Order: sequence, then C-alpha cells, then structure tokens
Amino acid sequence: MSVPYETAEYESAQSPESPEEHLARLLGRALNSFELPDEVLRDLDCALAHDSSLHSAHHSAGLHRETYRHTWLLADGSAVTLWELAHNTAPGAEAQHEVYLDEEELHTATTRLALPYDTSDFEPPVLPELSAAPEPRHAYVEDNSPDHARRLLRRAENPDRPGGELAALLATAVAHEITQAFGRPGRTARAGVSFALYEHAFLLGDGREISLWEVEHTATPDGRHMCEVYTSPDAARDAMEHRAARLG
Repeated sequence: MSVPYETAEYESAQSPESPEEHLARLLGRALNSFELPDEVLRDLDCALAHDSSLHSAHHSAGLHRETYRHTWLLADGSAVTLWELAHNTAPGAEAQHEVYLDEEELHTATTRLALPYDTSDFEPPVLPELSAAPEPRHAYVEDNSPDHARRLLRRAENPDRPGGELAALLATAVAHEITQAFGRPGRTARAGVSFALYEHAFLLGDGREISLWEVEHTATPDGRHMCEVYTSPDAARDAMEHRAARLG
C-alpha cells in the first residue's frame, strides 16, 4: 500500500514507532485488551498513521491516574480512537493499564478508582487558537480533506492568509465540512458586487477541529471573483467590510 507524502511525514514527526508497533505495545500492556472488538483491531492493522496525547492526569498521596488518547488514521480517511487508563492501586505500586473503545467506558472505569474523575492537576497544552473538542461540532464528510485544504489555501490571494504551520496541521485532516456563514452584513451590500462567506471546518486525526473562513467577492477593479482565507470569522468579516468601504 502506498502512503501519501503528507501522511508519512506526519507519522515520522509524531513518533518513531509505526502504527502497528504502537498498537502492539498498547495492547501488550493493557490488562483488558481482549475485550476490544475483533473488527476494530482488524481496522487498526491497516492504519496509516497514529498520534497519542495525554488527556488528563491526577496525583495525590502516592496514587496517580493518567488517561491517554490514541488515534489512528485509516486508509479510508476515517479515524479510530482508543482511550488508555494508567493507574496504581497503592502508593509505590507498579502502574496498571486498561484500554477502552470510547470515553464513556473510560469514565466508568475511572470512577472505580480512589482518585476523583473530575479533578485534574494537569491540563495538557494546546496550540494557540486551537482547542480539543470532545465531540465534533460539524457533520463532517470524509472526502480527501487534506487535498481540499491545500486547494483552499492555494487559491487564497490575501497576503495575511494562513501559513505553513497551519497547512501542515491540515495535512492530517480526516474529514471536513463546508457551510455558508451569515450575519453582520454591514456595508458589504453594493450594487453589482457580491460577497459570500464560507466556513471550512476540518476534523484532525487526533479529534481536534480547525475552521478556516473563506471570503469570495467581486470587489475587485475589474469585477473578477477573488478568494481570501482567514483563521477567524471576525477577521473574514472585517476584510469584507474593508473591501466594501474601498468601493465608496
């Protein structure tokens, strides 16, 4: 099976392990790995890339509990996430590991421990202007989302369009959704000039969501269509107002 360049680069940047090696190590240390459905394990055997992150942690009086999110990108563009619980049963005792298919099962397992589930002494860092979302906010479509992101950024003509760091993140997208946005029309209504604002929402392999905001308009000297892309709806609407104001 051939691996796309962006996927291979993403995998090597995240971990020296292959997706298969990472899965084998996780299952090897989990006491309840036999409970995972066979069809899930078959899907994970064909994963193209993977990513792991610390989801929460708590330490108190020699006891500790950490939860980890492990996500694999599959060949069809979908993603599978397993949740790992690591904890000790007594101060100084060796850590035990459990693995679960969804966050609800993880929550149920965590409530059995002496440490409280809803108290955390550690909050994992997030990239600026990006946040981890527990549930997707959009009705995503799995349709070559990295290519959609590349084409969107390629046609953007504004000098302050998103740069390479964000483009690299979007190369790991597994699904996306396009919706037209409305509101705050201001002075963008002009005879013979059209403005349209679209949200391009992307779901990454680790569960994060990123939105880009595309402005399509004809507020150009020759009336041609122009595309601009911004990282927030306010920046996109400000650009629309600015374009409209220059028309007089």
